[in-house]
Amino acid sequence: MKTSKKVSAFAVFKSKKAVYNVPKHDTAADDTASTINDSVQTAMTDRSYQASFSKKDKSSRRESHKHKKSKKKDPLQKVRASYLPDAAIDSPLNQLKTCSVQLTSLKSISSRATLTRPTMNGIDSTSLHRSQSPKHTKSPKKRNKTKHNSGDTGSADSHVVMSKKKRKSEQSMATWGYSLDDSVCSIVNAEKPPKKRRFDENVKKFSKNEQNGSPVSRRSDVPFMYDSSLEANNMFHWLIYPTQPEQFFSELWEKKPLLVRRHASKYNEEWFSTAEFDKILREENVQFGVNLDVTTYENGKRDTHNPNGRAYPPVVWDYYQNGCSLRLLNPQTFSQNVWTLLALLQEFFGSGVGANVYLTPPGSQGFAPHYDDIEAFVIQLEGKKRWRLYSPRSDSETLPRYSSGNFNQDEIGEPILEVVLEAGDLLYFPRGTIHQAETPPETHSLHITVSTCQRSTWGDLLEKLVPTALNAAFEEDMDFRQTLPRDYLDYMGVANQDTESPQRVMFLRKIEQLMRKLMTHAPVDASCDQMGKTLIHDSLPPVLTDAEKACSIHGTGERWDGKKMKVIGSVELEPDTLIKIIRKGVLRLITGDDSVHVYHTLENARVYHGEEPKFLDITPKMAPAVEHLIHEYPKYVSIESLPVETIQDKIEIAAALYESGLLITKEPLESLDEDDVLTD
Repeated sequence: MKTSKKVSAFAVFKSKKAVYNVPKHDTAADDTASTINDSVQTAMTDRSYQASFSKKDKSSRRESHKHKKSKKKDPLQKVRASYLPDAAIDSPLNQLKTCSVQLTSLKSISSRATLTRPTMNGIDSTSLHRSQSPKHTKSPKKRNKTKHNSGDTGSADSHVVMSKKKRKSEQSMATWGYSLDDSVCSIVNAEKPPKKRRFDENVKKFSKNEQNGSPVSRRSDVPFMYDSSLEANNMFHWLIYPTQPEQFFSELWEKKPLLVRRHASKYNEEWFSTAEFDKILREENVQFGVNLDVTTYENGKRDTHNPNGRAYPPVVWDYYQNGCSLRLLNPQTFSQNVWTLLALLQEFFGSGVGANVYLTPPGSQGFAPHYDDIEAFVIQLEGKKRWRLYSPRSDSETLPRYSSGNFNQDEIGEPILEVVLEAGDLLYFPRGTIHQAETPPETHSLHITVSTCQRSTWGDLLEKLVPTALNAAFEEDMDFRQTLPRDYLDYMGVANQDTESPQRVMFLRKIEQLMRKLMTHAPVDASCDQMGKTLIHDSLPPVLTDAEKACSIHGTGERWDGKKMKVIGSVELEPDTLIKIIRKGVLRLITGDDSVHVYHTLENARVYHGEEPKFLDITPKMAPAVEHLIHEYPKYVSIESLPVETIQDKIEIAAALYESGLLITKEPLESLDEDDVLTD
């Protein structure tokens, strides 16, 4: 719904009620927020951004604007290149504008809380007016397009009404985002984004014919990923920007939802699109029920409409036109961009990261209210979608281990947050948060939900640790092998739980003593390694750049020359060759009774558990070399510095890791063939 005035969409929740508090127009907080937002809108509209605004008069500003507008180059380009996070720069998603952050509390709000929407001058400030979704036929045989109701919808993305009283006094404040201060609402200080980390500090580029005077086997203009953990941090910072990661994990993680409004529709656009979805349907073997689900939620009932076999585009789009939502279950299998996003985030979280893509037609809903067993990051790509979030119904459903079934509306109470996501926005909510979403009548919605930390809890670790500790205790400690008292059933058990007897007290004390002793037998590191082994199997393989391939077995070494009719390109590792593992999280060292396994992600499939776990067997005496490479990452080390006894052992372990694709050399290895000519 178009309005003549804009009001704040910030939600401030207090005590046990969910109440949207909109600051009064004449307050200092409103003036400050208005000044910030007005400054940004002016700067971004005129495309003449400055970190702090000068004190020019209006006429000089107008002349400056005309002068800069006549230039063809984007005047924001230098600012963006200097200040945006690496991930935002390196991706095409670099048109960041104003951001506002909205934080809401799950635990401090009752699941039966009421939602009050204050108005300013009669305008609803927080959510779209709810309209009845049109009914759709589900049959793919009916090809008539479904007609949708038209009507105005109020914007949930309203800005603060501008006030210019304190513009001059607030000139020193930067304009990259803000929020209101409250016990459950964090402040995102209006600061410049971190400066761009220049590639020439940490990466190398190789030219066609020159690298220290020697030819290289491959040419690539794509730089190395010098430190994958740093790049993973940058990616997560980009994901939640302008929220700071430290604030996110101290105040929000597993506690509260986070809403980030960016007012920049292109911020997320190139991760995935409806056009790419259509291309995948046409070019890939997408199977119903395996890769794609067709769903509806109407009249309180959730239905799945998957036929058998391949999902041919005409059939899929017919379902869509008849009101069905489409869920692509493993987009990373088909999309290079989604694969890149998830592969980096899994290294940041230290946990498997997955994704689903949801394409929903106008005026429809594909799924019933439910909660999931994952931490969810909803990245809105196209269109709009109205989300409703609800508190967990009980402590047992907070941070649940398993997802729920479908709920009825009367089982979930009132929403703690009701908001419309637009392209460029982000919504995070912890596992256990009940949620549902629907599209408004006038537009479709495309979003990707990134999920992580499924079954990666302390309890999951103890599930591996305790049985192993108990087995060790049985073997090593005679106390665990002693017989129970003959009469213990006379005073123990449910029927005796309210009795108090000396025998019962002694029995419980003995159990407590044994539990304390059990921890002395707990192989904590070995159990963590087992969790790491599971992570390796859950993970995606790394996405390698062309330059990285040129310095590893993935893109160099022996190959067949059809013209010369022989094998060329032989290379050899030398003691002074500088090496490192190709990614920090690519491998895990797991010790056994008589051998050591190096489990790795390099040969994993891009579909969940599409391959069995892959590992390299090495002898125990070689294990210190692998440990050294892990601890020294991201630095390069020479092969001769590996902590094993002989130079032959050093070359042997390096060659084994290199030939398994797990190592990268600092420089491309030189070909041993004198007549080897570089070819593109």
